Amino acid sequence: MGRGFELVESKLIFKGVIISLYEDKIRSPEGQILEREVVKHLDAVGIVALTKDKEMVFVWQYRHAIRSELLEIPAGLLADTESPADCAIRELREETGYKAAKVEKLAEFYTSAGFTDERLLLFFSDEIEPGEPEQEPGEEGMRVEVIPLTRAIEMASRGEVEDAKTLIAILMAAQRVGRVEV
Repeated sequence: MGRGFELVESKLIFKGVIISLYEDKIRSPEGQILEREVVKHLDAVGIVALTKDKEMVFVWQYRHAIRSELLEIPAGLLADTESPADCAIRELREETGYKAAKVEKLAEFYTSAGFTDERLLLFFSDEIEPGEPEQEPGEEGMRVEVIPLTRAIEMASRGEVEDAKTLIAILMAAQRVGRVEV
């Protein structure tokens, strides 16, 4: 563990398909015992997909935890048997119908390290072709929206984009394509 912290005890509270919840006791460098609830989560992959006209491909997805739809980049869980790049290509195709000829890794980050170990690998492609979505069970009602990157940046700046991975994706897309006038 980092800088003198020591795991004293870890107790599994709940084990699900996507997450497991642990109650951990750790000793601080000063010797204090601290309790933390930790969500172990499968790694996830997201993709910034840009059309040749610098439009970004998004989906509207219902998120039950917040009882609302969110505008998000295409993303999903990494399967044991696939590479992160293949996962990005698959998620883009399944959720939006767009097919990426190739992808490159943009970033890797923890989604909320205060309580979960979920890591998201973010990919980029500006070589995409439209097609029909191949949505899986659970993705019913997902809607595709293609938005000019300049407008997506404006939306993010006005607080209209509430999903953290999508905010990071918009920022990374703007940086990737160079200066974008807004």
